[in-house]
Amino acid sequence: MNRRRLVDNRALRRAILVGTLLQLIAVLAAHFSAWLELHALLFGTMMISATMGYLYAQDVAWGYAKGACGGALAGGLCALLGLVVSGALGDLAPIMLPIRAAIFVLTGAVGGIYGQMAADWS
Repeated sequence: MNRRRLVDNRALRRAILVGTLLQLIAVLAAHFSAWLELHALLFGTMMISATMGYLYAQDVAWGYAKGACGGALAGGLCALLGLVVSGALGDLAPIMLPIRAAIFVLTGAVGGIYGQMAADWS
């Protein structure tokens, strides 16, 4: 019996690599710009996590549950380094780290659901 894995490692690595780079750029830009930190950092980084989940699920197209699971991993893991850097720079209180991590996992999962939907349409 040939069962598929829960996640596609190659697609997940690509999503994490690109997402981590974008998250780091966003965190560092917000560190040096008070306007970005106040108005755009949280929603911008949420959008990065959601987009990585979307692209992962659209690339793999293994179903909604697997798309959401892979999207959650991609969204959460790509934000991890950005969260650590943001905490180390003093831009994020330590109490907010697990809350923000949960937000990024959730947005990645939602992006994965929409990515599977887009894969179904094409």
